[in-house]
Amino acid sequence: MADFRRNNRLNRDRMNCGKVCSGSGNCRLGSNNDRRRSSRELQGDECFTLRIEKMVQGGEGMARLEDGRVCFVAGALPGELCKVRLTFQKKDFTKGRVVEVIEPSPDRVKPLCPLYGKCGGCSLQHLASEKQAEYLEKVERENFRRLAHAELPEDFVIHTGNAWGYRNRARVVFRGGCGSNSGGDTGSANRDGLANRSGSANGARFGFRGEESNNIVPFENCPVLTDALNEFLRGPAAALISEGLAGGSKNASGRDDFRRLPRELDVNIFDNGKGEISFYYPGMHKSDFDKHAISVVEIGGRKIEADASVFFQSNLGLLPELVDAVRKAVDEGLASGKATNDWLIDLFSGVGFFACILQDKFKKITTVEREEWCLKHAKVNLSVPAENVSAPAEDWLLENVVDVPATLIVDPPRTGLPKEALNAIVKSSVNRLIYVSCDPVTLARDYAKFAEVGFTLSRAEGFAFYPQTPHLEMMFVLCR
Repeated sequence: MADFRRNNRLNRDRMNCGKVCSGSGNCRLGSNNDRRRSSRELQGDECFTLRIEKMVQGGEGMARLEDGRVCFVAGALPGELCKVRLTFQKKDFTKGRVVEVIEPSPDRVKPLCPLYGKCGGCSLQHLASEKQAEYLEKVERENFRRLAHAELPEDFVIHTGNAWGYRNRARVVFRGGCGSNSGGDTGSANRDGLANRSGSANGARFGFRGEESNNIVPFENCPVLTDALNEFLRGPAAALISEGLAGGSKNASGRDDFRRLPRELDVNIFDNGKGEISFYYPGMHKSDFDKHAISVVEIGGRKIEADASVFFQSNLGLLPELVDAVRKAVDEGLASGKATNDWLIDLFSGVGFFACILQDKFKKITTVEREEWCLKHAKVNLSVPAENVSAPAEDWLLENVVDVPATLIVDPPRTGLPKEALNAIVKSSVNRLIYVSCDPVTLARDYAKFAEVGFTLSRAEGFAFYPQTPHLEMMFVLCR
């Protein structure tokens, strides 16, 4: 998704999918004790030797136990023979983690980051960077075949960029070091293992959330973050955030009063591509927000304003390729007559990213985004008169008649298009839409529904915005 959105739009749980393939196991599974603990994490060392058949959505390897159940294996690659420790099981599937690779894939590499497997991100580091797009393409072709009962086009391509140092946005957990809620620990590390950052005014600490947990994993340098973000975290971040939380107040002795510091604080940080860092945390004072949260990004020849409290695409280096793809799709639609320049409708528009990029092509523009905070940015970003609506896309579609072949762009969250929105599009005069998706599974599901009423897929492209992870964004052009 190439636009800003409020952070309370949380990512939904990923969906594991893929047909079951045969595997091998050297131990028995399925005792009564196993069944009784079927919905919780397993205890002990229950291990199996499994042949990994393929990669599935989410980047896990997939094998089958001797009793027929599927096992999704974190850290495994297709073709490998692995010793796997089960971590979770239910009646029809299990999950596990690699503890030993007996026969490695030729595409396996040593993870670059020492926090691999501990931090909650970058779970695909064991796969060579230059091979990741190839594996993801196989996963999405199978997803589309299974969920949409159709084939992705032969010319489907996944755009890639830098494998490291690409990430312009992150959420980092800070913990105050001198406030009453922090335990008063000002040493080199506290009992949670969070190292102090040198030079910080109050010994604040930072880290990422741990894998599948709320534990905090400290780090000195993240290899997927931009240099500017790493330098910001090592340098002024702790002092700036702590001072803002404390309100700059002094106690009776003239020292900073940190009593207001929370025990933990999630902070969004953003590098606008020029090394200028903005940041946001809940409860941020307006004066600090105005000073530190707002940023301007230059993309596709446009300056786009937003702030760190809302979502923005994390890979600015690759984003121009998505912009070019959308522009090309719009131009093709206008040239074909399937769409017109009478009206551009940008649904789930955030701060009006696509509308801003395309504003010189249309007579009328409407942006629709449910988060009201995005509205003020959209008004700034669109230099031509536009209707900027703060409403759920499905509500706006139900209340407004689209009786011309408008150019339609949709960029929904991971849950995909609401049923009401999809039905309203089908009943409208729209004959061509550009669907930008951050979840290929819900995209395939929605495409199947569009196909039932006569839409066909004329273009499909993928964008690997998050190297070292299994996440992929896609753009479809649908016509009828």
